[in-house]
Amino acid sequence: MAGTLWLSSGEPSAALTIHPATATPERFYRGLAEYFAGRGYAVVTYDFRGTGRSGKPKDHPELRMRDWMMQDVPAVASWVHSRFGDLPRVAIGHSVGAHALALDYGTEGLAGFVTISSHAGVTSTVRGTAERRRVAAVLHVAGPVLCRVFGYMPGRRAGLGEDMPSGAMLEWGKWARKPHYFFDDPTMDAVSRAAKVSVPVLAVGASDDPWATPEQIEEITDRLTGTTVERRTFTPGELGVTSLGHHGLVRRSTGRNAWPALERWLSGVVERGASI
Repeated sequence: MAGTLWLSSGEPSAALTIHPATATPERFYRGLAEYFAGRGYAVVTYDFRGTGRSGKPKDHPELRMRDWMMQDVPAVASWVHSRFGDLPRVAIGHSVGAHALALDYGTEGLAGFVTISSHAGVTSTVRGTAERRRVAAVLHVAGPVLCRVFGYMPGRRAGLGEDMPSGAMLEWGKWARKPHYFFDDPTMDAVSRAAKVSVPVLAVGASDDPWATPEQIEEITDRLTGTTVERRTFTPGELGVTSLGHHGLVRRSTGRNAWPALERWLSGVVERGASI
């Protein structure tokens, strides 16, 4: 995997790993990484295997979403521990990156983590008839066909972000048909894994996100029965922007006014952890 270590001048006071969303390249998190690096964090961003700088999706057709969650997220977390083991460590997960954390992958040694727009991505719950039909067409019709034709999912052509491995696309579509997403997949052991999470969690979303609605975010956070979860929903109006959507909270142009709240929460769990 390819990644970037973001450092500002001076010694960092904590280490932050940003786990990305599906079909969202590492470069998308530059603003967020620079913001936290400027506040004393050593920040790590990266691309999942088969995406961005971490390999072409056509060369990794077998990679599934669960491989990103079960293997890539823990691998990056392990590297951060080896490099910054003497510092408090925290994480931010966006969408599927947060799914991994919510299923207790890559959480060992964390003081806490933030999930952004991370939800049970069930197609039938997408807001708006037009968007729901578009998502269904891509995930359940066009996606499988395109994967067979190209040997990978051409996400850019389909308006679904970056290109990705066929395995990830097909598994995403499979879970999206189930009433409770991957919690209904017995091979994931998701219910028991979510109950093992023991570090504090802040779960945030955007009020106008057609995918990560409050109900679908809570489909995941309600399973985190072994820890405390704080919920926060940002509106475009309180951040001074016209819209946020699914990616707006991590985009510099629209989400930067929400970042101080995330930083205050992460600083709080770091301080509480240090005092124990």
